[in-house]
Amino acid sequence: MLPLHDWLLLASICALGAMTPGISLAVITRHTLHGGARAGAIAGLTHALGVGIWAAATVAGMAVLFKRYPGLELAFSLLGALFLLWMAWKSWQASRQAQAPAHTSPPPNVLHGAAWDGFAVAFLNPKVALFFLALFSQFLSSEMGQPARIQIALTAMIIDGGWYVLVALLLGRSRFLPWLREHHHWVERGTAVLLVVIACSVVTQTLWLDPPALTWG
Repeated sequence: MLPLHDWLLLASICALGAMTPGISLAVITRHTLHGGARAGAIAGLTHALGVGIWAAATVAGMAVLFKRYPGLELAFSLLGALFLLWMAWKSWQASRQAQAPAHTSPPPNVLHGAAWDGFAVAFLNPKVALFFLALFSQFLSSEMGQPARIQIALTAMIIDGGWYVLVALLLGRSRFLPWLREHHHWVERGTAVLLVVIACSVVTQTLWLDPPALTWG
């Protein structure tokens, strides 16, 4: 297992990474707005699952493939950008619809949508793997045992899930939520614009500012 001071440093950096505002926070907020704390928490848990997959893959050495085969990162980046644009279209369409009454128990389709969006926004982002590659390289060694490697991956996943579930629970029980529901069309449009901006940024950075060498071997 990791020494306590190393684990505390790892946990602190993972917490800062999770708390940084971005597209993940926007997705959790959107689903909390529509489905309440339960939907937001489910999106947070599946987001953590996507993060956990990348963390485990990075510990296992998969992120090195992005360095060796840049085409993999290109493919994931463009797929992620397309997903963000699709989510932006959904948000813009939702802004034209009346806000449904809050549900004590959200319908299954709302929960399924929250689960999928939470997972996909993390899993379709290869930058997560590269972040973990840079972070975990400070802690991993060839002599490290399997328990310590599992500890590293679980730390990243649990902190990510814990943070976004906390956000969903606090927002879902906040006095601010009724105001958000009343002005949901602005929230949806703002989310759509944010998603388009991020998607365009991903494409621009991937294809023009930092283009990978398109070789697979």
